[in-house]
Amino acid sequence: MSATRHDWTVPEIQAIHDLPLLDLVFRAAQVHRAHNDPADIQRASLLSIKTGGCPEDCAYCPQSAHHKEAGVPRERLMPVDAVLAEAAAAKAAGAHRFCMGAAWRQPKDGPDFDAVLAMVRGVRGLGMEACVTLGMLTPSQAGRLAEAGLTSYNHNLDTGPDFYGDIISTRTYADRLDTLQNVRDAGIGLCCGGIVGMGEGVKDRAAMLQVLANHAPHPESVPINALVAVEGTPLQERPPVDPLDLVRMCATARIVMPRARVRLSAGRKDLTREAQILCFLAGANSIFYGERLLTTANNETDADAELLRDIGITVPGLTLAAAE
Repeated sequence: MSATRHDWTVPEIQAIHDLPLLDLVFRAAQVHRAHNDPADIQRASLLSIKTGGCPEDCAYCPQSAHHKEAGVPRERLMPVDAVLAEAAAAKAAGAHRFCMGAAWRQPKDGPDFDAVLAMVRGVRGLGMEACVTLGMLTPSQAGRLAEAGLTSYNHNLDTGPDFYGDIISTRTYADRLDTLQNVRDAGIGLCCGGIVGMGEGVKDRAAMLQVLANHAPHPESVPINALVAVEGTPLQERPPVDPLDLVRMCATARIVMPRARVRLSAGRKDLTREAQILCFLAGANSIFYGERLLTTANNETDADAELLRDIGITVPGLTLAAAE
């Protein structure tokens, strides 16, 4: 079965993406089973610990201060105890990873960052994986998060390098890559993926996967998001993503990054049970679990549990993401 590579070209990845769908899913399923347990689907819970007022201008994000029409109020950082209570509830509901997102461009050293470190320590103390997304990080901040026990840091590329400027102007692609390197240098796992449906072409999707797949090692977690077109954002008129586009992205990510957690993320609420199952067959092996994804709706917890039960999946105890 396919060897782990870090020298992919965009045309190679696009050719995989564009295979006849049944051939693509079959190939991805073979790769998935060669490198992973297909019955191991990780559940991660996501909480917005600081909402709104972000100075970035990401065209898809209702939390941006540039998109006031989206109507997301600016809120202060949640208290540590409140966050840990949410984490405990998520664990009781069956989540293995607890992810915390703060709408910052970059955290400032001081009381708020110290509070995030306490949250990380508390989540780890519950026996869960801990992931945060806080924006750009300095090497020092990444090191402090590592000392606190952070399992993974989420910092998405969003799209390929050529289309990136059409979506974000306040942070460069190089800025994102620098943060990924700071996280990796600190010994923290990477959670890095992108968004489908923002107006990008297939080449842009392949280019994003190429950047990720040519990291050595590969990111431990690769979220595949479908755009949730929120009213009040510049992308509010974008049409819904074809579910088969998500299947193709999950399958392609699985083939080029055989051991990563391919996480079926935002937009899953709009997928039928059958479309979700096809994504699992194509190599997706992680979902966000719980009713909210930061500021957008997600699948009901009970519905997810029923779906997994109906396809014969018993989610095991805590399973750390596998590095290469």
